Amino acid sequence: MGSKQTVLTHQQLEEYQDCTFFTRKEIMRLFYRYQDLAPQLVPLDYTSCPDVKVPYELIGTMPELKDNPFRQRIAQVFSQDGDGHMTLDNFLDMFSVMSEMAPRDLKAYYAFKIYDFNDDNYICAWDLEQTVTRLTRGELSAEEVSLVCEKVLDEADSDHDGRLSLEDFQSMILRSPDFLRYEHGEGLTLRPWDGNSRGFTGDRGKRPQCFWPQSPQLSEALGDCFFVN
Repeated sequence: MGSKQTVLTHQQLEEYQDCTFFTRKEIMRLFYRYQDLAPQLVPLDYTSCPDVKVPYELIGTMPELKDNPFRQRIAQVFSQDGDGHMTLDNFLDMFSVMSEMAPRDLKAYYAFKIYDFNDDNYICAWDLEQTVTRLTRGELSAEEVSLVCEKVLDEADSDHDGRLSLEDFQSMILRSPDFLRYEHGEGLTLRPWDGNSRGFTGDRGKRPQCFWPQSPQLSEALGDCFFVN
C-alpha cells in the first residue's frame, strides 16, 4: 500500500492556523475548494509553496460570489496584486475575514476597503455612487443616486471634507449595533448572495425605494450589501 500524499506540511498548517480563524480541518477543506477551482493549475502537493494564482474568472464563479455585484471588488481587495487573481494565502485570508469568527472591527476595515473603489483610503462621493449603483442593480436614476450619496455624507462625514475616512466609517458602524450582524453570523460572511438587500424596499423586480437617511438603516444597508443571507 502506498503512503498517503502530503498536501501541506505541519508547519504550513500551523502558520495558516495562526493567521486565520480556522482549524486545520477547515484549512484543508478550503485548500481542496481552491484546488477544485483550477485543478490544472493547483497541485495537490503544496509542500513546496508553489507560485500559483487562480484567476479571477474562476474565483468569481464560486457560489458565494457569482451573483454578488461586488464580487470583482472583493476579489481585488483580497488579491496580492489587486487584480483579483488569488494565491492560496489570499484565498484563505478572504474566507477568514468573512467568516463568522472574524471580529467586527476587522470586517469593518475590509468593508471600508471594498467600498474605496479608487483606493485612496477614503470613501468619496464617486465611491458611494459605485456602491449605490451596484447595491440597487442600477435601478435608481442618476439624480436619486446623487441624493442618497449626499445623505450618506451629511450623516457620516464628521469633518465635512466631502468624503468618509476609516474613522468616519467606523463611527457610523458604532451607531448601528446591527451593522455587519456579526453576533448572528450574518452580514460580512461568505455565503451565496440572494439578490435582495436591506438597502432598498419593495417587491423584488420593482423599483427600489431608498430609506438610507436614517443612520441605523443606512449602516445596515452598507453592511449587508455584499455578504447577506
